[in-house]
Amino acid sequence: MPLVPTAALLSASAGHGVGAFNVIQIEHAQAIVAGAAAAGAAVVLQISENCVRYHGDLEPITAATLAVARRADVPVAVHLDHIQTPELVDEGIRLGVGSIMFDASALPYDSNVAQTAAVVRRCHDAGVLVEAELGEIGGKDGVHAPGARTDPGEAADFVAATGVDALAVAVGTSHAMLTRDARLDLDLIAAIRAATAVPLVLHGSSGVADDALTAAVRAGITKVNIATHLNAVFTAAVRAGLADESLVDTRKYLGPARAAVAAEVARLLGVLRAIPAWKIGTPA
Repeated sequence: MPLVPTAALLSASAGHGVGAFNVIQIEHAQAIVAGAAAAGAAVVLQISENCVRYHGDLEPITAATLAVARRADVPVAVHLDHIQTPELVDEGIRLGVGSIMFDASALPYDSNVAQTAAVVRRCHDAGVLVEAELGEIGGKDGVHAPGARTDPGEAADFVAATGVDALAVAVGTSHAMLTRDARLDLDLIAAIRAATAVPLVLHGSSGVADDALTAAVRAGITKVNIATHLNAVFTAAVRAGLADESLVDTRKYLGPARAAVAAEVARLLGVLRAIPAWKIGTPA
């Protein structure tokens, strides 16, 4: 089953976590899809605005990622992550992504609501799902600043005011963690889930241990974003390959790195109790 809308995964997620893994090069996209196929599970491929800056343009890496998704044997959705400019939103819609995470969390609350609501209207007109992030009032350091927590009542108000389809919440994680010792507030996850009617998203999940990831899904998290942890796995494999100083063929070290990431994706999808491929309906 090839490319599917992100909405198809979220609607089938009851009792399951939706694994969402970030793409940097095409090897990442291939690895993530291979891992999902090994697990027999659905998966989301994510392209961040940082990734777009690295490549210098959205279209090449997105076109490649969509092509990998369309050739997959399991359901794969393609998502743009932490997009901050309306121009990239519009280009993502044109290219055919299934969802966009629009990030205005660094802005004051009223500005976050206004800009997010405008993006939601454009995306919904095109059938594209929107995820947003609720930042602190005043926008200092963003939603995942140390100690930041999402208020359940404010989350409910934000969802109602913007019409977003999914919400990233601050419950104890931080982006780009290299250790897996973040302490999640499971009671807060449950409270936000009870207060809102949309799937909740855990950003900064690289810093969360396996048992806590499983517990977060049980408490009410639906989509789990993982990037840094897989980059660490990829880089470790590359370093091991480059120990041979005579090695110059990039395929000889990128190939093993791709395989290592595939194995870790398959393992993590098990941790998340990811959606079995058979549960997803008609592809896009």
